[in-house]
Amino acid sequence: MSKATELHEALGAFDKTTSRWGRITMIIGLFFSLAAPAYLVFFAGLDIEVAGIITAFAALAAVFGVIWIVEPLTYFPILGASSMYQAFMIGNISNKLLPAAMIAQSTIGVKPGTRKGELASVAAICGAATVHLASLFIFVGLMGTWLVSVIPVDIIQTVQFYILPTVMGAVVVQAIVSQKAPRSAVIALVVSLIVVFAMVPYIPKMNLFGTAVAVIATAALAWVFRDRKTLGTPEDVPVDATPEGPVY
Repeated sequence: MSKATELHEALGAFDKTTSRWGRITMIIGLFFSLAAPAYLVFFAGLDIEVAGIITAFAALAAVFGVIWIVEPLTYFPILGASSMYQAFMIGNISNKLLPAAMIAQSTIGVKPGTRKGELASVAAICGAATVHLASLFIFVGLMGTWLVSVIPVDIIQTVQFYILPTVMGAVVVQAIVSQKAPRSAVIALVVSLIVVFAMVPYIPKMNLFGTAVAVIATAALAWVFRDRKTLGTPEDVPVDATPEGPVY
């Protein structure tokens, strides 16, 4: 059996395993996340009507439902299939897992959307989750109360105010550098400015859908104004090619 065939079979087994166990763990996570609310509704005697639950769900879906579609479509090209299970189980995707995956891909010189990029994302998310849990145990579980007591309040408030723009700014810069698609970056910047400073102020009702509009408009315009000269150029050049298939 050649190296290409062995690698092809190994990647196929990897996809099968991650798909099977990814679904199982997601279902288990969903069960435990709904177990406590279900107990309160049906067994705690709170006298909550099913109609009220449906109404509350519909209200939340009207506000956040678009995110259920936009987030998977946005993250999948960078993370890949196997990492998506990890990301949505762990959480903090945009400010922790996505930057970790992008930095890992950039460090080893692979492109998002390739098999190498997907495997890099898996390893990066494992590392990010491990560091996160270890730091929570040390700095929150063991030292949390003491740290809060010795750090001045104004420093904590300053960090809270600047931490989100700092993280998101780093993610945006890393995305632009790693993707090496200046045309798409410019389109995304222009669309975002229009949505934030033109659409939302004059149409306040669109505030909840601003992210969806920006993502969809950017994707559509990037496709329309794409460089047709490079259309079909392979993004992941195989390190070796054999008659039985490329070895990635």
